[in-house]
Amino acid sequence: MGSIKVQKLEKSFGVRNIFHDVSFELRRGERLGLIGANGAGKSTLLKCLIGEEEYDGGTFVLSEGESVGYLQQDITYDDDITLRDTMTEAWQDVLRLEGQLKDVEKQMQSQPDNMELMNRYAHMQERFEWLGGFEYESMSRKIIQGLGFGEADMDRPVQSFSGGQKTRINLAKALVRRPDYLFLDEPTNHLDMDMLEWLEGYLLSYGGGILIVSHDRYFLDRVATGILELSHGTITKYKGNYTRYVEQSRARRKALENAYRKQQEHIHETEEYIRKYKAGIKAKQARGRQSQLDRLERIELAPEEATLHFHFAPAEGSGEKVLVLDNVCGGYGDRQLFDHLSLLLRRGESASLIGPNGTGKTTLLRMIMGEKEPDSGHITLGSRVRIGYFAQEHTELHGAWSVLEEIMNAFSYSEDEARNVLGRFLFTGDDVFKTIDSLSGGEQARLALLKLFLEGPNFLILDEPTNHLDIPTREILEQALLDFGGTYLVVSHDRYFLDKITGRTLVLEHKKLKEFLGNYTYYREKEREAAELQAQEAAEQGTGKTEEKQEEKRPSSQTAAQPVKAVDTPAVKKAPSYGTARKLEQIEMKIAELEATVKMYEFQLNQPENQTDPDKAMELTELYECTQQKLDEAYDTWAELSEKE
Repeated sequence: MGSIKVQKLEKSFGVRNIFHDVSFELRRGERLGLIGANGAGKSTLLKCLIGEEEYDGGTFVLSEGESVGYLQQDITYDDDITLRDTMTEAWQDVLRLEGQLKDVEKQMQSQPDNMELMNRYAHMQERFEWLGGFEYESMSRKIIQGLGFGEADMDRPVQSFSGGQKTRINLAKALVRRPDYLFLDEPTNHLDMDMLEWLEGYLLSYGGGILIVSHDRYFLDRVATGILELSHGTITKYKGNYTRYVEQSRARRKALENAYRKQQEHIHETEEYIRKYKAGIKAKQARGRQSQLDRLERIELAPEEATLHFHFAPAEGSGEKVLVLDNVCGGYGDRQLFDHLSLLLRRGESASLIGPNGTGKTTLLRMIMGEKEPDSGHITLGSRVRIGYFAQEHTELHGAWSVLEEIMNAFSYSEDEARNVLGRFLFTGDDVFKTIDSLSGGEQARLALLKLFLEGPNFLILDEPTNHLDIPTREILEQALLDFGGTYLVVSHDRYFLDKITGRTLVLEHKKLKEFLGNYTYYREKEREAAELQAQEAAEQGTGKTEEKQEEKRPSSQTAAQPVKAVDTPAVKKAPSYGTARKLEQIEMKIAELEATVKMYEFQLNQPENQTDPDKAMELTELYECTQQKLDEAYDTWAELSEKE
C-alpha cells in the first residue's frame, strides 16, 4: 500500500522557526485532520508538501507515479475564465492523451499490421483508462452537480461567482481527478449545511489518503480517522476522530504533567543530597548522584498555547419579548427571499438561524438591525433591549485605523486602558499599531469580539462568528455565550458550535421559517425521521397499504346513519393477519442474526490479542454494546407483534 512519508521537516522565515522535526505518514485510505492554533504553520506545511514553499530541512517522500490534489484557501482567476474552462483545465493531460490516441488510431488504419503501433496504442489506452479518461465528463458533471452548480453555470466567468461559490469551484478542481492523495486547506469555508454533508459523504467514499486542515470539529468528527496536532513547531498523531483526540490529548497532557512533577521532585531531592554531602564523608556518593543527574533525560513540558480570556458581563434585564417578527417579507429588487415570516424570541433564549446559502439569513439580520426595511410586515424589539451585532464582514471595524485607535476611539479609552483590554485578546507589543486592513481574518474576528464584549449588550446577533477562529478560540466563545445569561440569535454553519450553544433551531428555506425546539443534531434527527416516514408512506402507497389504512379509518355508512347497539359476544381470539405474521417471521430472522453477531463479538473480546490492544478492545466493546441494544429492541418488537395475534 502506498503512502506519503514526512521525516523531520523544518521551515523558518528569517529568525522565526515555523516548525521543526515534523514527522508523520499518510497512507491510502487514511483521512488525517491537521489542527492547531492560528499561526501554528498548518497552511505553510501544506505548501511545503506540494512544492509551493521550500522547506529548510528533512524529507518528503511520495511513491513514484502517485498524484496529489490540493485545495488552497484563495485562488485568483482571470476575468474571462469560465467554470467549464476551469474543469477542462483539470483534465489537460487526459485530453492531450486522448488526442494522441486518435492520431495513433489513424496511423493504425493505414498500417494495420504494425505491431509497434499496436503495442503503443495498447499502452496509451491503458494509461488513458487509469487516468479516468473514459469517465472524465461524467466525473466532472457529478462533482459539479454535487457542489450545487447546474449546466447554466458552466459558461459563467468564475469571477462572477460569490466567495462561497469560488470555494466550491476550487474544491471541484481538487476532487475531480480523484488523485491518490488530497490536501485540503479549510475545505468547509463558505459551504452551507447541504454542501457540507455532500462533501462528508464524498470524502468518506474516497479511496485515497486525505490530509485536511480544518477548524470544523463536527466535520472532523464525521470524516477523520486520525488527528495531527501541530503545536510548538512539532506534530503529535492521535488515532480516531476529533472527539477521540480531545480525550487522548487530555489524558496525554495529564500523564505528562504527572511524570514531569515526579521528575522535578526527584531532581530537587537529588540536588539537595548533592548540596548537603558534596564536601563531606559522602562526597563520592554525591558525585555519583551528580553524574546520574547529568545523564538524566529531562521531560519537557510544553507551555499551554496562548489563548484569549474573556466573558461577557452579566446581561442586564430586558422585557420578556426580545424580538417579534410579524408577517415579514423581504428581498432584493424583484427577487423575494422570504415572505410572511413570524417569530417570537423571548428573554434568555438561544436560537440559531440556518438554511442554504442565498435564502436571506444575513438580509433578515440586517432588517432586525434596522439597516434595511422589510417590504412588508413589522419587526419589533422589546423594552430595554440592547443589541450587540457581530457582522460577517466586520463592517463595524475601520480599515484605516490601527488596532489601538479602534478601541480608544470607540470607547474613549486611554492608551493604557486600551492596551490592557487588547492584551486579553492577544494583541500585544507592536501588534496594536497594525492597521485593521492588514490584520488576518482571525485577528479581525478577535477584535470584533472584543468590541462586542465591551459594549455590554443583552441581545447578541451573531453572523458567522466562528469564521477564521481557531478551535481554542471557538471553545472560549462557546463558554462565554453559555455564561452570558442574555438572549442571542446566531447564524452559523459550524454545527459543533450550534450543538453546544443553542436550544432552538430556526430553518429558513423555500421562503419560509420552520422551527425546532432543540439544537442542530435534534433538528437533523427530526428531519431524518420525517424523511423515513415519508419514504415508508410512499412504499406503502405503492403496495396499496395506505388505501387499506384509510379504509379502516373511514366510518361505514351504517355507523354514519345510526349507532349500532352493543351486544355481549364471547371473546374470540383472532388469527394474526398476513401482514403481522410476515413481520413476525422477519423479526425472528433478525433476532437469530443479531444473537449470532453478539456471540461473535463475545468470542473476539476474549481473544488475548484483542485484550492487549486498547483501541481494538474499545472498538469491539462498542460494537458488542450496539448489537446488544439492537437485539433488545428486536425482542421488544417481537413481543408487541405477538400480542396482536
